[in-house]
Amino acid sequence: MFTFGRKKIKFDDNFFKEIENKFRLKRWIELILGVLLIAISFNLFFLPNDIVFGGVSGIAIILNRFFGTDPSLIISILSVGLLFISYFALGKELTINSILGSLLYPVFVKLTANIETLVHIDNNDLLLITIFASVVYGIGTGLIYKAGYTTGGTDILNQIVSKYGKMSLGQAVIFSDGLIILFGIFVFGINKFLYAAIVLYITSVLIDKVVLGISDSKAFYIITSQEKAVKEYILEHMKHTLTMIEGVGGYTKKKQTILMCIIPTREYYRLKETILEIDKDAFFIVTDAYEVLGAE
Repeated sequence: MFTFGRKKIKFDDNFFKEIENKFRLKRWIELILGVLLIAISFNLFFLPNDIVFGGVSGIAIILNRFFGTDPSLIISILSVGLLFISYFALGKELTINSILGSLLYPVFVKLTANIETLVHIDNNDLLLITIFASVVYGIGTGLIYKAGYTTGGTDILNQIVSKYGKMSLGQAVIFSDGLIILFGIFVFGINKFLYAAIVLYITSVLIDKVVLGISDSKAFYIITSQEKAVKEYILEHMKHTLTMIEGVGGYTKKKQTILMCIIPTREYYRLKETILEIDKDAFFIVTDAYEVLGAE
């Protein structure tokens, strides 16, 4: 039991369920919108142009080319199969968040299968199509991840490969999706592989931007022998507050003060250049601050 002011909070299951229920509707809307966007990008851009960018979607595109099979059927079979495997290989908790997305994605792929008849796209400029498709798919996937869900598929396979192959998740993604994309080269040629590489890059960047947001602030962590001058510049001239953190050198064991401050991105170079002007030997780290809450 913890007391904040006059309010007593008990960090038990009910507390966390209340938080989850409070944002449940918002998360469902983000999930549905995200799945709709990736289904539209699949049927409108990737499938008609045979762009295999990995995942169960990539397998569906390859099988559609060979056998003319319904992509939504292939995605359904593979997704449900991977859900069963996930339950035994990864456990119930990790599987639950993949169930809803795994079921919704093939349904939305089926519902949007005839979208080409409503939206006419000129497929002559494949590069432009690839970039736009990547943006739509990246935003959609980012919304799904932000809501705390996945669409299952090779997301599950990547986790299994990572766990039992003793490799990082990033390496698992390269291994599993890489095999699918590699197979796509033999089916559709090297040019389509290059477009798939563009898709992977743009979507990965956009997913991070949607989940984390666009950073409009920078966090500075500064260690300097001219602590007083740097502190005065930040407080008096830049009009920003800062926090002084007491630290100890790992090697020297000497006590030292770390100045931490959050500034707008537009003032990044101003502070950086001034620090180096005050103390050319200053040590500082600059990171993106995606969310800053509370008054300065």
